Amino acid sequence: MVKDSLDAPNLIADIGGTNARFALAFPDGRIGSECILSGADYPDLIQAAAAYLREVAGPHPRRAAVAVATPISGDWIQFTNSPWSFSTEAARQALGLEQLLIINDFTALALALPLLGPDERRQVSEGTAVEKAPIGLIGPGTGLGVSGLVWSGHHWIPLETEGGHVTFSACDEREWAIYRVLQRRFDHVSPERLLSGPGLVNLYTALAELEGWSAEDLVPADITDRALTGSCRHCVEVLELFCGMLGTAAGNLALTLGARGGVYIGGGIVPRLGDFFDRSAFRARFEAKGRFSDYLATIPSWVITAANPALRGVAAALA
Repeated sequence: MVKDSLDAPNLIADIGGTNARFALAFPDGRIGSECILSGADYPDLIQAAAAYLREVAGPHPRRAAVAVATPISGDWIQFTNSPWSFSTEAARQALGLEQLLIINDFTALALALPLLGPDERRQVSEGTAVEKAPIGLIGPGTGLGVSGLVWSGHHWIPLETEGGHVTFSACDEREWAIYRVLQRRFDHVSPERLLSGPGLVNLYTALAELEGWSAEDLVPADITDRALTGSCRHCVEVLELFCGMLGTAAGNLALTLGARGGVYIGGGIVPRLGDFFDRSAFRARFEAKGRFSDYLATIPSWVITAANPALRGVAAALA
């Protein structure tokens, strides 16, 4: 029984607002049996994890770590952009685990940054990272995640933040006009209201209202697909605005953290944009900070291209 417990892999998961990614972390450091489940197909973490475990062979995991796209302030976990909620202790017992660790999803992704290989990121700048300097992380997906890493003198410390929910910073009259449209809808306008999948739709419908054209009933993937193929000028405009606004937010993060170790772009949207993102206003807006433009010009920015990198961070947190 002791041997089975020692040989058993750990269950790891990265749960966002749309998908639940599960895998097993083995004692030799390997991560395997990766599987992506749709959150809409299950009522909560317990049911999704149980369904995953039924499909994988081998000894039952005794320990687990789960990254969740929401703040963590106690036993009860309520997702920000998903109807999922659960009690950590109840989930531990229901899944037959000795330990269940819950961490923020972008804390997990931050922990994965030092583990990325050169072929798992794409640089979008000329800057050079300063060794052991703070590192910034921002990523649009179903929501907008924000985190970072600070060097303790011995190891990296991840930051658990809700920076996607600060107040949006508009940079010109057009963005102020968009802000006012969204303020009427939401009252408080955070960067997540624009820099996320739902944010792309908010941008699209706000532009339609401002410019007087009829908005279609589009989902985020429709907007990015039409923009990348050039088949809809309105969608191209939306994606250009999105990239520029993300540059402003990433530059704000770099200044806030003093992130001379670089800024990473994660999430599910930007890695799919390819050359469109590289040619966009992202980097110009990143550096457009008046007297601190030269400071920001030295800071590199990378797009994370690795598949499911947060799982590595979850495994590292449990280890």
